[in-house]
Amino acid sequence: MGLEIASVFIRTLYYCVRGRPDFGAVVRQMFEIGNRSVVFLTVVMGFIGMILVLQGGLQVKRILPEFSMVGASYLELLVRDLAATISALMLATRVGAGIAAEIGSMVVTEQVDALRMCAADPIDYLIKPRFLASLVMTICLVIWAAGVAMLTGMLTAYMMFDVNPRTFFNLHLVDTGDLVVGLAKCLAYGAAIPVVAGHSGLTTHGGSEGVGWATTRAVVNASLAVIVLDLILSAAGYVLLGP
Repeated sequence: MGLEIASVFIRTLYYCVRGRPDFGAVVRQMFEIGNRSVVFLTVVMGFIGMILVLQGGLQVKRILPEFSMVGASYLELLVRDLAATISALMLATRVGAGIAAEIGSMVVTEQVDALRMCAADPIDYLIKPRFLASLVMTICLVIWAAGVAMLTGMLTAYMMFDVNPRTFFNLHLVDTGDLVVGLAKCLAYGAAIPVVAGHSGLTTHGGSEGVGWATTRAVVNASLAVIVLDLILSAAGYVLLGP
């Protein structure tokens, strides 16, 4: 299956360069992937920010009740890893399932076969617009999600540990390496989710029951891809850019 997904990815990159331009389809997918995920990610990352700061502050309080660096450490983790990875896992459930269900339904109703009979590659018509839209909107969504998590974390630190917002919002530990690693993860996750989900949709078989299995497979594989890419990029960032 890994080779099949790699083949879909390579063909998607090929059609991004040599395929037919369809800006309308890309814009529609940007709305589906981005606009329809904003509320979901806002709620999730808002609670995640509160939970992380609360639990981190409680652990710091047990060891050394000094909270001046809680905000700086939290913001570094958020920029380098947590914002992109948690947002991508949420998108894998919502966006990945939607892509697999939509393409899988087209497969079982023979619409994809009709595309092939018209000498049209389903990769070009179905996956490429979702791929391009996901690349752009994943970055936008992660930036928004990071802002929400920063705000809720700052409020939690102020209410629970009396940390001044100016003290909490300390970017001293955030450097260029953190931004590079965070951006690389956004691009990697944004590329992986539509490719993995699209492959699950295109390999659907067995009618409506097959669509259900394809949706489940897309969520599981996309989430696994996010975790594996997180490990690879974190390790590469540590080796090339330092901690």
